[in-house]
Parts: sequence; C-alpha cells; structure tokens
Amino acid sequence: MADNPLIHDPIGGMPRLLEIMRKLRDPESGCPWDIEQDFATIAPYTIEEAYEVADAIERQEWSELKSELGDLLLQTVFHAQIAQDKGLFAFDEIVNGISDKMVARHPHVFGDENRNKSAEQQTKDWEAIKAAERAAQAQNGVLDGVAVGLPALLRAVKLQKRAARVGFDWPETTQVLDKIAEEVAELKDASANSTPDHVEEEFGDLLFVMANLARHMNIDPESALRRANAKFTRRFERIEALLAQSGKAPHDSDLEEMDALWDQAKAEEKTPQAQSA
Repeated sequence: MADNPLIHDPIGGMPRLLEIMRKLRDPESGCPWDIEQDFATIAPYTIEEAYEVADAIERQEWSELKSELGDLLLQTVFHAQIAQDKGLFAFDEIVNGISDKMVARHPHVFGDENRNKSAEQQTKDWEAIKAAERAAQAQNGVLDGVAVGLPALLRAVKLQKRAARVGFDWPETTQVLDKIAEEVAELKDASANSTPDHVEEEFGDLLFVMANLARHMNIDPESALRRANAKFTRRFERIEALLAQSGKAPHDSDLEEMDALWDQAKAEEKTPQAQSA
C-alpha cells in the first residue's frame, strides 16, 4: 500500500506528524519497534525528552530547543496513537481537553472577570480553580493528585506547596535552616550508629527539607542542581585539560593535585582573563 502523500509534504504540519505516527503503528505495514510499544515503555522517553527541553533552555541553545520541542511533541503524538489504537481517546480529544482547561482557568482573559489582579491574586485564583477540579474528580485529600511518577525532587516541592496551602508550613526561612541542621545531625548519628536503611531514610529527610528551603527561597531545586552539575562538569574538564598539559590523566594524579587544580579552575572562572594569560 502506497504512503499517504501527506507523509512526504514538507509543510504538512500537525496532520503530517499524526499521519506519520499512524503509519508507524500500522499493524501490517508499520515499524515493528513502534508497534510493540505501549504507554509504560514510552513513558521514560517522554520524561527524557522533557529534560532535554529544559537543558536546551538552560544553555540558551535555541536551535536545539526547536528540535527538542519537536521530540517532546512526538511523545504526545505517540501516546495519543497508542490510546487511539486501544480505543481510549484520540489526539483531538487531548487538544480539546487542554483548550477547555486553559479557558476555564483564565476567566480574567476568556471570561468576564477583571484582569486587574496582582500576580499573587491570579495564583490564588488558579489554585482555587484547580482545587475545584480535583473536588469534581473526588480528589478530596490535600495531597491527592500529586503524581507519584514525578521526579522525586519535583514531587517533594509539589507536596510541600499543597501542604502549605492549608497552613502546614514554616513561616520563616530561618526555621527551615534550623530543621536542616537538625536533619544533618540525625544523618550523622544514623551513619555512625544505625543500619544502611535508616541512613537512607535520614538522607531522604535531609533532601526533603532542602527542597523545602528551595521553595522558601523561590529557587527551582531542579534548575539549581542542573547548574551545579554543569559547573562540576566544566571545572572537572578543566582539571583534565590542565593535567593533559603535563602529559597526565586523572588516574595518574591524586586528590591533592586535583583539588589544587580545581581551585585554579574556580579562580579562572572568577577571573576569565587569567585563563588566556
């Protein structure tokens, strides 16, 4: 059977992408790998693509962002085709659903409410609308609806935000810092006197409070950690470059030498002209 001409139309837009995915999933003429996939097997790729979008934004690589957004869009199309194959729902239902949600959640734009609200008031209104939506879905608990499959750090922040809405939160950042000191002490004690399972539990408690500190300081912990990862990568690669100038590799060095080179790399970042001198 010949391909639909739409598949080869360079300006076919969204209909073209939907047709390509339909063809890939065709039981008789599609791709064996695509045919075998289901929601669960594709989900890890969806998460990965979302992070690659965030990475391109972090690095301000706009041509990469265009490509990564396409990859992420493909994930939605893939899930939609699987759902259609199973008779669950179609792509148009996804589009109509999110469109309805956006209109309902922005009555100050699409309805008759006043737009002259502060960002804080708009956020409160948004949360009230979402709470009503959860109630309609019989999600009555404060923490209901926070997806279990979220990355742990992101889920921690979302759980804390939900609890904060009903007053379960420290009013001052200093109290969070005090709690961090308490959790560090408990981790030290567990490390010296307890089982590996208890040590892991205490470590988790510390990470959870660190996420809370990020929230109190209006910091995105995922973004902060990505920046820290990038900084570590950048500085360690500089250590490797400096060692290579002496004909050495990291495994030929030791901690003392590499720590000194780390300090040099750190100083160079603070004074860029030092590297070119």
